[in-house]
Amino acid sequence: QVQLVESGGGSVQPGESVKLSCEVSGVILEYYTIVWFRQAPGKEREGVSCIHGDDGVTSYADSVKGRFTISRDNAKKTVYLQMNNLKPEDTALYYCASDLLYLRPCPPLGPGSSDLDYRGEGTLVTVSS
Repeated sequence: QVQLVESGGGSVQPGESVKLSCEVSGVILEYYTIVWFRQAPGKEREGVSCIHGDDGVTSYADSVKGRFTISRDNAKKTVYLQMNNLKPEDTALYYCASDLLYLRPCPPLGPGSSDLDYRGEGTLVTVSS
């Protein structure tokens, strides 16, 4: 059974950092591309970052480029999202997802990104002073 479970969210002040984790079970992580999405109330779903299943190449939405870093630990079956210099507009439910298609390229990121078939419940990040 495939499961994606996020953790690490919380409430922080602007300028602070948070590291999210996405633990993937039931599959061999390095075969699959994983995407971090976020969904804020009243806003479109946004694909934030992606890590390719084979070569680990990463990509980012323009809104987070230079502030967020995605990484993967295959042995721990976990994908991370390090978020630095957080802004109030980063407040959202963050979740990881994949379509679990072998070595699929990263999809287009940004507002309105299409959701993927397998996803976790998400973890809430609130950035407020």
